[in-house]
Amino acid sequence: MVLSKVEYEALAEFRYALREFSMFSEAAAKAVGLTPRQHQALLAIRGFPGRDTLTVGELAQRLQIQPNSVVGLVDRLAAEQLVARSTAAGDRRQVLVSLTPRGLSLLEQLSKAHRAELRRIGPRLRELLQSLHS
Repeated sequence: MVLSKVEYEALAEFRYALREFSMFSEAAAKAVGLTPRQHQALLAIRGFPGRDTLTVGELAQRLQIQPNSVVGLVDRLAAEQLVARSTAAGDRRQVLVSLTPRGLSLLEQLSKAHRAELRRIGPRLRELLQSLHS
């Protein structure tokens, strides 16, 4: 199946829209003193299905980075009092990470801004996705 010029244009426009959102997200994180990866980590912790804590390994998987890189990230977040560590009750070798009230507050601020931006660009993204399904 050969793609048409219109399909290439739609793919390029969709990729452009995603990059615009990514740039918005990076700027929003920096505006509150976080790196984009720190913001992603806070969101991954809060948004983890069914729990308010996750292991370092689970966080590494969610962020698609190596566990040893997550340890440094968690160290920096803990130093800023954005996350707390605890040990799992069933396996004391497992480190669990959760948000502190300060981390939750910062994430809430960022998430409201992201939700507003997604609502703004949502119709355009839906239109682009729809054009790719045609």
